Amino acid sequence: MRAVDFTQPAGEAALTPPDSVTWQVFDNPVALFVGGVTAVLLELAEPRVRSGVWDHTTFRSDPLGRMERTGLAAMVTVYGARSTAEQMIAGVRRMHERVRGTTKDGVPYHANDPELLDWVQATATFGFLEAYRAFVRPLSDAARDQFYADGVEAARLYGAVGAPASRARLEALFEAMTPKLERSDIVFEFLDIMQRTPILPGPLRRIQWMMVRAGVEVVPARVREILGLDARFGLRAYERKIVRALGWLAERVRLPSSPAAQSRRRVGLPGSDLRLRIGATR
Repeated sequence: MRAVDFTQPAGEAALTPPDSVTWQVFDNPVALFVGGVTAVLLELAEPRVRSGVWDHTTFRSDPLGRMERTGLAAMVTVYGARSTAEQMIAGVRRMHERVRGTTKDGVPYHANDPELLDWVQATATFGFLEAYRAFVRPLSDAARDQFYADGVEAARLYGAVGAPASRARLEALFEAMTPKLERSDIVFEFLDIMQRTPILPGPLRRIQWMMVRAGVEVVPARVREILGLDARFGLRAYERKIVRALGWLAERVRLPSSPAAQSRRRVGLPGSDLRLRIGATR
């Protein structure tokens, strides 16, 4: 995927507004890393999604490249100008059209299947939001519902026409999908790749595995049980405090080169934002 200038076209709005909970959550790199791990674990629990991801992507051979491309796609979806996001999403849809096959049990799958797209969208929104709540700061119930509602337009562009628009809809989807989830050695292969791949820079590598295990903790307990992710894959109490401290710090350090900062300049807003006031619990 080519590099994206989030400052252009000048004045053009994104799919979600700058004062949304979505802009707030996606501007925190700790929530993104931890929530991304959660989302992938939930995706890999579904056998059709797992086959599509593991058999048709470069994650095993080029995990860093794959994660960078996925991360950029998420940033464009949230912060990119609407025309840029729509063009990128259409390209993803075309690519997904070629992703099809059968699971090891002979069940057919297609990456553009609306049921699978709904699950992928739900796991991503759940992962990022719950990682933010767990390791950055609390959000009100209304703000959490708004986060799901904000993602509906982009989800439909991706083909996820039944993506949950509220916490209640998400819980209903999880309830319906849980019986279809299953354990797989691929989950443990994924965690091994996340442990040994140099994702974080320099000295931060020492906490990378800690942040991966934070992502495991965000996975609902019932799904952790299905996947065989016991307490060994979770955080110790002092590690949980470290990850929360990192989330708190990331919430207060703003990089002028970040997609959020560039996008605010694109729509004519100042560099400061309202993220420490949006949706806070009282």
